[in-house]
Amino acid sequence: VGSGLNVPFYGPGVGRLYALEPSDPLRRMAGPRASRARFPVEFLAASAEAIPLAAASVEWVVTTWTLCSIGQPTLALRELQRVLRPEGRVLFMEHGRSPDPGVLKWQDRLTPIWRRCAGGCHLNRPIDQLLEAGGFAFEQLERGYIRRPRFGAYVYRGIARKAA
Repeated sequence: VGSGLNVPFYGPGVGRLYALEPSDPLRRMAGPRASRARFPVEFLAASAEAIPLAAASVEWVVTTWTLCSIGQPTLALRELQRVLRPEGRVLFMEHGRSPDPGVLKWQDRLTPIWRRCAGGCHLNRPIDQLLEAGGFAFEQLERGYIRRPRFGAYVYRGIARKAA
């Protein structure tokens, strides 16, 4: 859940939000936003590699600007597979590996330093490939640059479901 910036944007169909966040400071930042939500928010002080929820207990997973910084993304995606219901979906907005060789060269150069300064963020992760390798298929996938320095501006946005 990070600092909770997304919480106000959840629609009226949300019955409960499990706010997964391993960072104590970020959970504290998210608290005030969560307290204003129209639905219960339950904070889970855990990482995505070990989600403390029962199997097939979640209808949707929302991940924004997260897969870049998870220590073991493959393990985290297996956990998403485990907690998602069979009809469940993953809504994602992530930055990652650029297809432009010039930009990718800078992503690869900067990532070792960037990781240390930006909470473990890897600028060069191929988000689409990670999701597919994690057992997901895309219902929607958009890729392209947003307005910011190009080394961190290539984004992946879409909806994924468990692959058949």
